[in-house]
Amino acid sequence: MRFFNLFNLNDPGWGRGNQNNNDSEDPSKRPGRPNDGPPDLDQVWNDFNKRVKNIFGKKQGGGNNGFNRPPQNNGFSPSPKATRLGIIFILIAVVALWLVSGFYIVREGYVGVVTQFGRYQTTVLPGMHWHLPTPIQTVEKVDIANVRSFTFGYKTDLNNKVPAESLMLTEDENIVEVQFAVHYRLKSELTPNEATQRSPAADFLFSMVNPTEAVRQSGETAMREIVGKESMNNILYESRTAAANNVMKLMQQILNRYRSGIEVTSVAIQNVQPPEQVQAAFEDAIKAGQDNERQKNEGNAYASKVIPEARGRASRLIQNAEAYREAIVTQARGLASRFESIQTEYAKAPEITRERIYISTLREVFENTSKVLLDTKDGNNMMYLPIDKILEGQSGQTPRPAPRKPANDPSSSNAATDNPSPVNNTATRSNDRLSRDNFDRSR
Repeated sequence: MRFFNLFNLNDPGWGRGNQNNNDSEDPSKRPGRPNDGPPDLDQVWNDFNKRVKNIFGKKQGGGNNGFNRPPQNNGFSPSPKATRLGIIFILIAVVALWLVSGFYIVREGYVGVVTQFGRYQTTVLPGMHWHLPTPIQTVEKVDIANVRSFTFGYKTDLNNKVPAESLMLTEDENIVEVQFAVHYRLKSELTPNEATQRSPAADFLFSMVNPTEAVRQSGETAMREIVGKESMNNILYESRTAAANNVMKLMQQILNRYRSGIEVTSVAIQNVQPPEQVQAAFEDAIKAGQDNERQKNEGNAYASKVIPEARGRASRLIQNAEAYREAIVTQARGLASRFESIQTEYAKAPEITRERIYISTLREVFENTSKVLLDTKDGNNMMYLPIDKILEGQSGQTPRPAPRKPANDPSSSNAATDNPSPVNNTATRSNDRLSRDNFDRSR
């Protein structure tokens, strides 16, 4: 309080000099002038200089000039020692506040770039840190978590086109409208760049004047270069995804050369189409191409269905033919072996063999017939016929059709007379058997 009272502007002595001096020394005490007039500005300045000199211990000369005048402000007159202590206290407080102002907090998702007198010093992670206060060191907080984006060829909507940006020239000298979007963010690592010895966040701040515009220009340059290397059909229908990947790689190379500290995360080609002036013609061409593809797909589907079926039928026929061949060959070998064995037996006993062949043939002939043969030569007059068994055998049998003769057979013309039906054929065989029976009895 003493220090502030020393410079109290409400002191009535300000601008009036030493009130203990004679009237001849004080201009305000001269005759004809009031004592309570406004202070003289020159005198105010002189009083201020005297008090400052008194603070720093300088003695004032000139008799009663300075602080030898009667005490003002209720009789208080500050001592030089108290004044110096007050100033030291104020200086310490100011320095302490200045040092405390060096504490700062970096939020999550941000990094702090510290500079000393405008020169890059270091990059710090999220948390509480301290740096030499301003103006020695300053910190710039950079967002590295937020994914930034921009669109090219349109604004907020694909229908809101920007022809000056979207029109591009292809390799075959055609013009297409390309609308795409780019997403990018700052690199999160703190490893200094070998060329600049700065972190990516520092490169983002100091390497480019306008990083956003640099990213837009690099995206436009990369897209125009990639589209210029592709034909119109490729960029419209085939290689859109590959073109987007190539644009992202080329953009990253350009931004790395700029030492921007930016990482391109994705490039999405939203729309590629011919200019509106030739849109109708291209739609017809597109429809024709789609019809062509549809017909190709239908043909491929039909081929995929028919070819396996044909191969399956061919394989089945081949297997049946092989099985038939094996059966015929086996049957022929069996017949040949049987004939050879019969021939051997016939050579040994012709009569017995001929009788066995005859009996075996009759057994085969009479196996499916209902005729009953009776030998009454040595029998009696009482005969028993199992009529029920005979009827059951007849009901369970079905007449077999007579074999057809080939067309080139000379007897085919008499087929209707010789073999008119299976019934007549059976009757003929029955007559032949009856004749054979009579012949046996006569013997």
